[in-house]
Amino acid sequence: MEIGQKVKICRIRDRVGQGVAKKLGAVGTITGYKMTDGSGVGVVVEFDDKSASWFFEDELKAV
Repeated sequence: MEIGQKVKICRIRDRVGQGVAKKLGAVGTITGYKMTDGSGVGVVVEFDDKSASWFFEDELKAV
């Protein structure tokens, strides 16, 4: 996964708020990376509405 790549949110592993849950199936652009709790690196995704959230790579699918 690279910055600038378009991705689709295909699943959400953890419990999240309703705002993030509504992003399931949405397409966004990778804008950066985030260190997680030591189990890996997350990917920051920005959506057309200018909102952003981070996801694990296995929750995303390249578009």
